[in-house]
Amino acid sequence: MTRPRLTVRVRLTLLYTGLFLACGVIVVAITNGLVAAGLTVTPSGSLRPSEVTDDLLRLCKRAYNERPADVDLRQICETAFQQGVDEGARQQREALLDHLLGYSLATLAAVTLLAALAGWIVAGRVLRPVHRITAAARAASEDHLSARVALTGPRDELRELADTFDAMLTRLEAAFGGQRRFIANASHELRTPLTIMRATVDVVLAKPAPTSSELLRMGRDLRAAVEQAEALIAALLTLASNERGLVVREPVDLATVVEDVLDAAGTGDRRTHVSLQPAPTTGDPILLERLAANLLDNAVRYNTPGGDVWLATSTVNGLAVLMVANTGPVIAPSAVEGLFEPFRRLNERTGGDGFGLGLAIIASIAAVHGGSVRAQPRTYGGLQVVVELPVATTQVTT
Repeated sequence: MTRPRLTVRVRLTLLYTGLFLACGVIVVAITNGLVAAGLTVTPSGSLRPSEVTDDLLRLCKRAYNERPADVDLRQICETAFQQGVDEGARQQREALLDHLLGYSLATLAAVTLLAALAGWIVAGRVLRPVHRITAAARAASEDHLSARVALTGPRDELRELADTFDAMLTRLEAAFGGQRRFIANASHELRTPLTIMRATVDVVLAKPAPTSSELLRMGRDLRAAVEQAEALIAALLTLASNERGLVVREPVDLATVVEDVLDAAGTGDRRTHVSLQPAPTTGDPILLERLAANLLDNAVRYNTPGGDVWLATSTVNGLAVLMVANTGPVIAPSAVEGLFEPFRRLNERTGGDGFGLGLAIIASIAAVHGGSVRAQPRTYGGLQVVVELPVATTQVTT
């Protein structure tokens, strides 16, 4: 047999009622104590003479019969009268206290019921925002995240909770939307090499007797498409692995990383301007090399023929800084932020067959290293990208 579930509203009502009842009992006890202490027995006529006449007469007769010979009758009567007055005052005090206690308890019971009703109503009003948050949470799903609490009123704890919940739904909606766009774009990009492979194979297989040169050309085309698919998958795996955080943490000098990248990569007819100062940081050397390689590849790929590429490393304000800039087409400032989204390309930026993942991977690698990346268009064309990473606590040896 399961115990009945008490809702928060019921528990709050019981709490309010219990506290009110406890305070009421204390008030009743203090009131009765003060009244009892204030009611003292005095012979100052607190009782009317008619109320004690019979008792007084009986006391006088008994005192007279039992009096010694040398006791004055007047003194006996005065003593008997005083005793009667005191007895009447005591009885009146007890009756008054009994009535006061009865009326107090009856009043306390009635007011406690009213307090319970008021507590039930107040608890319902207080918990109304919680019910709205619950309804919004139930309505939210992966395909429907537009529901909001939109709570109004004073900015108290419940208003803050509702605003936080709305902000969380906004972030989730953006995240799910970005995820859907990412999956759609990734599927589109992967479909391109697969379509090329299928079309190449279909063309050759449609011929009754393909020549060796046609087969070799098909093989080269298939190899190029496979390499394109492998590059895309490697980029996607890099983005996915960065979501799990860093696994390797080693001292790395960004200046050494840039030197290695320049030795391994070609810049074609682009003029390279290099200024490398020590920039020690801590992280995964492979990922940081990938970051520098992507920056250099973007600077070369999206450039004008015979253009310039600038690379610089330094330590500024406790940060290891890597700056890469290039010449190229003029970019609108409003379009720069979108470049860090996966598969985002600019129509004005032509001259390559990239996937639009370069800057997204750079931002992901910088974030997983606890750093940041920002970009700004150059006045006469091109882009400048600055990566800032936490500087290493110990000097990196080269």
